[in-house]
Amino acid sequence: MTKFTGCIDIHQGKVKQIIGSTLADDDKTSEKNPNTNFVSSHPSTYFADLYFENKVQSTHIILLDGRVNEETIKAGTQVLQRHPGFFQVGGGISSNNCKEWLDRGASKVIVTSSVFNSDGEFLWDELNRLFTNCGGRGKLVLDLSCKKHNNEWIVCMNKWTKLTNLKLTNDIFQQLSEYCDEFLIHAADVEGLCKGIEYELVKKLGEWVQTLKSDVKIVYAGGAKSVDDLQTVKDLSNGRVDLTFGSSLDIFGGSLVKFDDCIKWNNKQ
Repeated sequence: MTKFTGCIDIHQGKVKQIIGSTLADDDKTSEKNPNTNFVSSHPSTYFADLYFENKVQSTHIILLDGRVNEETIKAGTQVLQRHPGFFQVGGGISSNNCKEWLDRGASKVIVTSSVFNSDGEFLWDELNRLFTNCGGRGKLVLDLSCKKHNNEWIVCMNKWTKLTNLKLTNDIFQQLSEYCDEFLIHAADVEGLCKGIEYELVKKLGEWVQTLKSDVKIVYAGGAKSVDDLQTVKDLSNGRVDLTFGSSLDIFGGSLVKFDDCIKWNNKQ
């Protein structure tokens, strides 16, 4: 059944909510500031405890500048070590370091850009290495965050700044689900805007996931602004797509969605 899933976005060592389309793909200048909706005064472990105590499964830690910022790496590591085996982690993950993050306590690693080359071409060899080094599909989440382009949903890389050659189709989900049992999909154009979910994308995800193995999960993120969006996503996907709230959530400074209401929804499912 459709559940509320959590996210902890970390940038420059702090928990933040950022408008996704304003992130810069520049590993050498992590001090550049994207448009930010919220910066928490609480450490990352505060949110780790909140999600863990309320059993919010598939909560993902995204290290927005984790390839270059030691404070972000430290904050992410503290979350994982706080509750080993509970949180997923993404941001700068590749076949070279995936095992390291699993050893730090991640339940799964989330990958995007490492499975593409600099021209945006999908790297099946890298996916195979990830599959092997992680220990199988149960340890790997593929982030297929996307933008709509020419009436198709095209996967983005490098903090959603570059379109790849991979478009979301039923066939690609069939192929990729042999390597992972979970997909994380941000609608990049609406991420952080609190202006509503991409209904068309959620509907397509709902259609595609019905054809996949029963253990495959899809988590959608982007634009959610009401607890009623959980029911909408449930209806559109027959309960097979989960939903993440970010900037609209009261624990991240939002005024549209209460964390407690999301927990009540989960407890009813």
